[in-house]
Amino acid sequence: MGNFIPMQDLKISKRKPSYPISANLNVYLSKYNRNIKLPIFYDDLLRFQGSIVVYDKDDNDTLWIRVYYNEYEREEIELSLKKVYTILHSDGNENTLPFLSVDAIDYCTFGNSKPFRIKIRNILNDNFTYFYIKTADASRIYGLELEHILSPYNLNFLVYKDTLIEEHIAGIPGDEFIKNFLHKCDRFEKSQIAKEFVKFNERCMIRLLGDMRSYNYVIVPTHDFDHVVYKIRAIDFDQQSYEGKFNIYRPQFFKENLKMVELVSETFQKLSIDQYKIEERSILVKRLKSYHNRIEELLVCMSNDTISKDDYVVMLKTTIFDYTRDERFKACDNMGDILRRSFDFLTRNYENVNPLNLE
Repeated sequence: MGNFIPMQDLKISKRKPSYPISANLNVYLSKYNRNIKLPIFYDDLLRFQGSIVVYDKDDNDTLWIRVYYNEYEREEIELSLKKVYTILHSDGNENTLPFLSVDAIDYCTFGNSKPFRIKIRNILNDNFTYFYIKTADASRIYGLELEHILSPYNLNFLVYKDTLIEEHIAGIPGDEFIKNFLHKCDRFEKSQIAKEFVKFNERCMIRLLGDMRSYNYVIVPTHDFDHVVYKIRAIDFDQQSYEGKFNIYRPQFFKENLKMVELVSETFQKLSIDQYKIEERSILVKRLKSYHNRIEELLVCMSNDTISKDDYVVMLKTTIFDYTRDERFKACDNMGDILRRSFDFLTRNYENVNPLNLE
């Protein structure tokens, strides 16, 4: 990330397959209270009878459709969705169910996960929130769990058989922020955003989270006394440890992030960029040590799992070896092995200015 120049022709696999949850991963999820019996499955929501297109405030197609169900099914589906909400956000106590309303069920046909977005409103005060129902894919679950452990943010999600429930991550979609808000930021705010993008780029690269184009992360503004603090959060975890091309795990190389890359180049010299990379690596090492046992259990599951293609594994481990010259990457047989070696390499070398020698 030294020169911070994006590639314009970076390509991602057209369609990532969905990988089943292994027995080992199921045990892990149960141990950490992620695997909980739910009253509804993803396939249940596919039985909708009609839909309309959802447009944004500027009358642009959002790629979501609002779905409707037969009257005899709607009541049961809405009751089940309200129960899911109470399980996700509290202890599953059903005393609050009479005060909850399912205001909308939206379905997205764009992307790999084809999620349902559920809008839940509290009828006492009109506060509302969202959650998502998706097909449970092993690589996506590894991505969620790694984000929970290694990022500054906790993630709440549940898995039951082939159904995944994710909480909503609030923020301004990156593409919308770049288009409508970035140019309104002052010099201090732009410097802060540039710093966060450097750290976000580093975090994604090290934990092998791919496809962080601008619409797959959000910008989260928080008011703090007399200024606004900006953070960047990933919201799409489909491409965790799947692709063979190393640059797909580096947000700086997507043309959709060109404005962010230009902002970094205009704001910082290489010395500052290296400083922020060191900071992020140091924080990641502290988290790895703090969650050592949990990370080890997750990596054991991952190393015994199939979440990518064999040729992608060979391509990725070869590229990382070329950067690091660490012979142990050559012995990796799967994505779990590669991630383990990456974490080991980081722990041994995080004090260096640029341990991966990335330019």
